[in-house]
Amino acid sequence: MTSFDFPDTDSNVPNREELLQMAIRAAKAGNREGSRVMLRKVLSEDRRNERAMLWMAKLATNKTERRQWLNRILVVNPNQQSAKDALRRMDYKSSARDNRVLIVFGVVALIMIVVAIVIVLGLASGR
Repeated sequence: MTSFDFPDTDSNVPNREELLQMAIRAAKAGNREGSRVMLRKVLSEDRRNERAMLWMAKLATNKTERRQWLNRILVVNPNQQSAKDALRRMDYKSSARDNRVLIVFGVVALIMIVVAIVIVLGLASGR
């Protein structure tokens, strides 16, 4: 298992870029929480670090948190295409899910109307 401990001496303390690289390696190795700790440290020193924010979005624990990180990136850089694309995909998936719900509701409503018409016609012809 890879160790991501920080040395105690100042000369061996990773700089921001090294820390970011360590965080990315940790994330790729499956150490999500360790990676998040390092990314938060990077962001505490550089609140506008787009790569750290992108990785925080990738490591988000839910869609709301992911969306917040992606929007934060766009505040820093409105032209950040990766963040725009990710938000667009999230919106598309949400829209598609909403559309599926509407279609199912519409089909159920149509079936209920047809059943009601059949019942009414059956009662009317039975008289």
